[in-house]
Amino acid sequence: MKLPFLLFFALCCTLCIAQPYTVVIKGGHVIDPKNNINGIMDVAIADGKIVQVAKSIDAKGAIQVVDAKGLYVTPGLIDMHTHVFFGTNLDQTYSNGPNALPPDAFTFRNGVTTIVDAGCSGWRDFETFKKQTIDLSQTRVLSLLNIVGSGMRGGKFEQNVDDMDAQQTADMARKYPEFVVGVKLAHFNGYDWTPTNRAVEAGKLANVPVMIDFGGSTPTLSIEELFLKHLRPGDIFTHCFGQLKTREPILDVTTNKVKPFVWEAQKKGIIFDVGYGGISFAFSQAIPAIKSGFYPNTISTDIHTGSMNNAMKDMLNVMSKFMAMGMTLPSVIKASTWSPAQAIKRPELGHLSVGSVADVAILKLHEGKFEVRDTGYFGFFDYTGHKIEGKQKLECEMTIRKGKIVYDLNGIANPVVVTQQPRS
Repeated sequence: MKLPFLLFFALCCTLCIAQPYTVVIKGGHVIDPKNNINGIMDVAIADGKIVQVAKSIDAKGAIQVVDAKGLYVTPGLIDMHTHVFFGTNLDQTYSNGPNALPPDAFTFRNGVTTIVDAGCSGWRDFETFKKQTIDLSQTRVLSLLNIVGSGMRGGKFEQNVDDMDAQQTADMARKYPEFVVGVKLAHFNGYDWTPTNRAVEAGKLANVPVMIDFGGSTPTLSIEELFLKHLRPGDIFTHCFGQLKTREPILDVTTNKVKPFVWEAQKKGIIFDVGYGGISFAFSQAIPAIKSGFYPNTISTDIHTGSMNNAMKDMLNVMSKFMAMGMTLPSVIKASTWSPAQAIKRPELGHLSVGSVADVAILKLHEGKFEVRDTGYFGFFDYTGHKIEGKQKLECEMTIRKGKIVYDLNGIANPVVVTQQPRS
C-alpha cells in the first residue's frame, strides 16, 4: 500500500509545481526602472505575483495570454497626489464631500494601480475615509493625513491652526501604518510658519515624510527657507511648477533659470512633485526648468472634479506633457512608478521583480501622423491657455491589479473574460 500512496503523493506535488500561470504577457516592451529592464520581454503572473520576466516564456496552459506586441509593459502607475475622500456632505469640499472622486472610476483606465490621497482626511475623520473609500476600492489607496484634524473641508477649517495637532496626527499615522504614508499641509493662507512646523513635527513623530502645498501668502513665504531650514531629506514639495502671485516659484521669471537653492534642495533630498491640479502647473515654469535639466522627482495629478475636466485630465496626459517637454519615456515611467514608491516608503511597489505583487500597466504610445489635413502633433495646454505640441501621447491598453485583469481597452487578452479565477 505504501508504493501507490507515494506515487499518488509525487503526482500531486508535480501538479502543484506545474500549476499554470494565470496571465502571461507576451512580446511587450518592458520598462522596469528599478531592475534596469528596457526591452522586449515576456511577463508571467501566478497567484497575484510576478513569477517570471524573461525573453521567452511558454504560455501553454496559461489561463489568459495577453498579446502586448507593439505595446509598453510597465509597473502599475503610482499617483501620489489625488483627492478621493468623496461623499455627500456638500459643504465639505474634499473631505467626505463632492469635489473628490471615487478611485476606481479613474485609476485603472489610466494604468494606475496605487494612489495616495493627499490630505483629504485628518486624524478626526481618517477612519471614516478608510471605511468608505480605502476598504471598498480595488485600487490600492494610501493616505497623507492632513495636519488639520478635520481634513480638507475648505474655508475657515483649513485655516484653523488650533486644529493642527502634531501628536494626534502622528498617533493616527502610527495606528494605521499600512495605509498612512505621510502628513500633508495644504491651503493655509498667511505669512506663518506654524502650519509647516506642525506638519514636520507630526512627520518626525510618526517617522513619515511630509508633503507641502504652500497655500498662499502676501508677502510670499520663502521657499529657500522652507527647503533648507524646515524640510528634511525625503519631504515632498508638491505643485513644484506652479506660478501664482501668492507663492514663490522655483524658476526666476526674470532670468528663466531655476533658482540655485532649488538645485541644492533637490540634491539635499527634497522630493519635487508635480501635483498638477487645476491652477498649480504652468508651462512658463516647467518648460525652462526641463530644458535646463531640472526634472521632477515624481509625476502626479492632484486629480479632483475640477482638474480632471480642465488642462490636467489624467495621469497619462500629464506624463505625455512631460515627454513633449523633453523627458524620455523611461524617465517619465520612473517618475510615475519606482520614484513615487520610494518617496512614500513603499519599496515593495513600483516594479516587476519576481515575487512582487502583480500590478502592471500596458501602455500604447501613439505617434503623431503627418498628413495633409493635420499637423501630425498632439496639442497640450495649461490653465493659462499656453499650448505646446508633442509627437507622442500615452494611452492605457490594459491594467492588471494583484494579478487580475481589471481593465482591457481593446480585448487584447485571450480569453478576454475569465469566469472563474483559480484557487490560490
